[in-house]
Amino acid sequence: MSHYKTAESVSPKHPDKICDQISDAILDAHLAQDPDARVAIDVAGGHGTVFVTGEVTSKAQDINVAQIVRRIAGDVEVIEHIFEQSPEIAQGVDAGGAGDQGIMVGYATSETKELLPLEVVLARRLCQHLYEKWPYDGKTQVTIKEGTIISVVASFQHAPKKELKKAVVNWLQSQELAPYAANLAPAMTGRRPKLEVELHVNPSGDWSIGGFDADAGLTGRKLVVDNYGPRVPVGGGAFSGKDPSKVDRSAAYMARKIAVDYLKRFQANEVYVYLAYAIGHDKPLEATAIVDGEEKRVEGYDLSPRGIIKSLDLKRPIYEATARWGHFGHKEFPWEK
Repeated sequence: MSHYKTAESVSPKHPDKICDQISDAILDAHLAQDPDARVAIDVAGGHGTVFVTGEVTSKAQDINVAQIVRRIAGDVEVIEHIFEQSPEIAQGVDAGGAGDQGIMVGYATSETKELLPLEVVLARRLCQHLYEKWPYDGKTQVTIKEGTIISVVASFQHAPKKELKKAVVNWLQSQELAPYAANLAPAMTGRRPKLEVELHVNPSGDWSIGGFDADAGLTGRKLVVDNYGPRVPVGGGAFSGKDPSKVDRSAAYMARKIAVDYLKRFQANEVYVYLAYAIGHDKPLEATAIVDGEEKRVEGYDLSPRGIIKSLDLKRPIYEATARWGHFGHKEFPWEK
């Protein structure tokens, strides 16, 4: 039976990613001064205005939210609406419990060196490749069938269709991660094989208005792009703007760490990890690993919020980088090691 798999990626100048980066940059600014800061920042932006809201309890001084926003989003009007964390939430977190209920899913697969699904890696690599030439708003999408690229979608601001198509074709013919569908010309001709990938390049036409000038953005809206693509389920919680006391971020990172560990330990093809928490409770209600279809208990890890934060060293200003190209598959992140 044939299996199609598709994933997308978006550039850091996509409106939703701009909002993610603002949320995490504000978080980093607080953690740089106060590692124990409680931060939950959401951003909505578009058409010249950025609205920043949420809850912050922090000893940090002189955090210039407007300056952070404009560094990332440009010359925009900034509306701040930030309050302290509810004391009723804080009492459970202060005691070492989770900051909310939730389900976290971790995943790892042996099919790429990033230990991510092939279609996710391809879509991201193509997007990064195009972003180097056109550092603007953009999106890519790659469909594979049995490990072969069969279709590509690419839309990038300020990229003329002819040049963008050439860049996509050159990438297809140079990358070695997965073959592309082609009529293989006889080797003796010395010619490149004929490309048979279905290409949709700026399919609605060239465009120069992008980012916040064209569309609105919202923190957490690219949840599947941030995780493992549509092949793998998500627990439901977004990441950006949340300090590590929020287990929908920190425990998701730990679930990925466990999935990577189990993949290597059992020399598996793929691993799913499921963690679940109750607000104010310091132990997971579920800690399950599915290793090549076989269920195993997760053991040998301190899965309390404090234990996760300590083992992954999460009270540092490391989060703005996670908001650019996805939270997994990058060696510099501690949950990938």
